[in-house]
Amino acid sequence: MAKRALITGVTGQDGAYLTEFLLAKGYEVHGLIRRASLFNTDRIDHLYHDPHTSGPKLTLHYGDLSDGTAISRVLDAVAPDEIYNLAAQSHVKVSFELPEYTADIVAVGTLRLLEILRNHETHGGKRVRYYQAGSSEMFGSAPPPQNESTPFRPRSPYAVAKLAAHWYAVNYREAYALFICNGILFNHESPKRGETFVSRKVTRAVGRIKEGLQDKLFLGNLEARRDWGFAGDYVEAMWLMLQQEAPDDYVVATGETHSVRDLVEVAFGEVDLDWRKHVELDERYLRPTEVDALQGDAAKARAKLGWKPRMQFRELIKMMVAHDLDLAKRESALKKAGYDSPARSVTAGG
Repeated sequence: MAKRALITGVTGQDGAYLTEFLLAKGYEVHGLIRRASLFNTDRIDHLYHDPHTSGPKLTLHYGDLSDGTAISRVLDAVAPDEIYNLAAQSHVKVSFELPEYTADIVAVGTLRLLEILRNHETHGGKRVRYYQAGSSEMFGSAPPPQNESTPFRPRSPYAVAKLAAHWYAVNYREAYALFICNGILFNHESPKRGETFVSRKVTRAVGRIKEGLQDKLFLGNLEARRDWGFAGDYVEAMWLMLQQEAPDDYVVATGETHSVRDLVEVAFGEVDLDWRKHVELDERYLRPTEVDALQGDAAKARAKLGWKPRMQFRELIKMMVAHDLDLAKRESALKKAGYDSPARSVTAGG
């Protein structure tokens, strides 16, 4: 029988790539989605098949990490072999504005899921392998390069919540012998990235500026340095962790670091634009406490999982710019035809 996976946060960037990856391996995939008045499944719509027809099996269930009863019901119904907990309020800047909500979903939500998993196994459910999505933001102000032994020094409510989730996962693994892996993923991007995250905010603006749909891009700290990789590569590492004989924690990263300024220069260079004519600083996008430099040391993942990133930084930005330039061209064509598309914000976040 095909393995069965349950993914929380299935409609996000990582959820979409992981769903595609698992379906290609023959998995039956179940995703947890929040009820909303608008459709929010655009990243996975191409993967969905009518259950009455043959094709890759993706089933969606309503639920939320704030609702333990719903999670328990879904877990019992699905009876998965693997769980990937990707759900989160994952925007660092927003976490300063919504700290309580961020803590409830990211930290306490993980605790709810882990406790439900423990009860599930205790009362006769089959043994489940569980992946917990961590974040390089947990390292915060710890000097780079950062690996599994680096002390955590979080600098945002999001990072603190992710760190709590990390330690909950470690505690449940040690206390109840659950198969739980923490993946400490450094920044990973793609054309599916949300438009308020700085990488996509930049590439989306590049396309719109090239097509004359806007003139300025407002950003915060251009000197912040990050280790950027491709999300499609990183979901493979998640899966590999759950295929090992014993659970463990792994840093997943490229080992390279680039500044936001570097990202801007490469992105604007792809369309032969001088970024200095279009980019301006807006202090509203500065964080109360900044993380200056993140650079991952993924030697353990390379050695034990056999994992390594395939896509390099410039190739990643080139792919994202090409995607968003095409998006801007279609937006421009609609505008010229008299069909104004809804205004998109590329000034939020940063």
